[in-house]
Amino acid sequence: MEDDAPVIYGLEFQARALTPQTAETDAIRFLVGTQSLRYDNQIHIIDFDDENNIINKNVLLHQVGEIWHISASPADKGVLATCYNKTSDTKVVTCAAVWRMPKELESGSHESPDDSSSNTQTLELLCHLDNTAHGNMACVMWEPMGDGKKIISLADNNILLWDLQESSAKAVLSSSAALEGKGQLRFTSGRWSPHHNCTQIATANDTTVRGWDTRSMRQIYSIENAHGQLVRDLDFNPNKQYYLASCGDDCKVKFWDTRNVTEPVKTLEEHSHWVWNVRYNHSHDQLILTGSSDSRVILSNMVSISSEPFGHMVDDDELSDQEEQHQEEKVKEPLQDSVIATYEEHEDSVYAVEWSSADPWLFASLSYDGRLVINRVPRALKYHILL
Repeated sequence: MEDDAPVIYGLEFQARALTPQTAETDAIRFLVGTQSLRYDNQIHIIDFDDENNIINKNVLLHQVGEIWHISASPADKGVLATCYNKTSDTKVVTCAAVWRMPKELESGSHESPDDSSSNTQTLELLCHLDNTAHGNMACVMWEPMGDGKKIISLADNNILLWDLQESSAKAVLSSSAALEGKGQLRFTSGRWSPHHNCTQIATANDTTVRGWDTRSMRQIYSIENAHGQLVRDLDFNPNKQYYLASCGDDCKVKFWDTRNVTEPVKTLEEHSHWVWNVRYNHSHDQLILTGSSDSRVILSNMVSISSEPFGHMVDDDELSDQEEQHQEEKVKEPLQDSVIATYEEHEDSVYAVEWSSADPWLFASLSYDGRLVINRVPRALKYHILL
């Protein structure tokens, strides 16, 4: 029985890094990375059993340092990348590495964990993304829909494109680009577009959003002052190739058409503090998820700028005469944008929100106190979108 009630899991550590396991499309699985200064850090593998509404977890040790960012290979269930802090010569540097989890943990298990399975296991280091020359790593992005061999890391003001070779045991820097200009030029985040044969990425630094061509490593567009304050996160519409969402410390979420960047297509102002995360639903791009330091997660229906602004397109052949008449009356008006739901299960800043890669109606959110909440799109809306 499907239930709209949230499922809550406490990590007992502070945490800000969350990713769905992208290569896993059958089981609902998220990976969470901890930020602890006193203990060994961990990656929690969270398997959600949606039939019984329970969470099964496995814990992996990540001894090298506190995790700032985590991302999963699109091609290999067992492979992931982390950005983490380590102290060298009294200086704290943020490094990045690619890891493999133990073979038996690669696929989502639905067995309820007994005591023996709560033993922590260790990650196998595949390779470091060497950043000695390039500065602190902000994030690692995998080529979407790729074979898991190409990754881009953002380090200070550098974009670094890596080829993973020898079964990911070696990362070779194949090309790079640097942000030029005055002042503190540091990337805060980036996303790799699933469109244009995966040859474009978008980056955020300070209040600016930029697009780059990964073949020439040249800038293709620039949105100066995209936000009034720091831009925190970006995401591409999975179905509309020129559409990009951004969010930031001005409490706003903005939607852009990268062909004309003078004005945002739409702006959302529902949060009362910094917005850390914005995510498009992979299947139904009108569904937008945002998480903020106001401790709230907001699910919005941005249907007017979605790939189906008039609702779900129905084939005429499927309708009876009576329905067809009704359908014609209905079609005239584009649907209205609205906030679908505000989720208040967190008591601390929500640093990450992510849709499941296996179930389009399910999402997870993570707050700094280590609380992970799994929620579903309200059933009434789900059927409204589908029918």
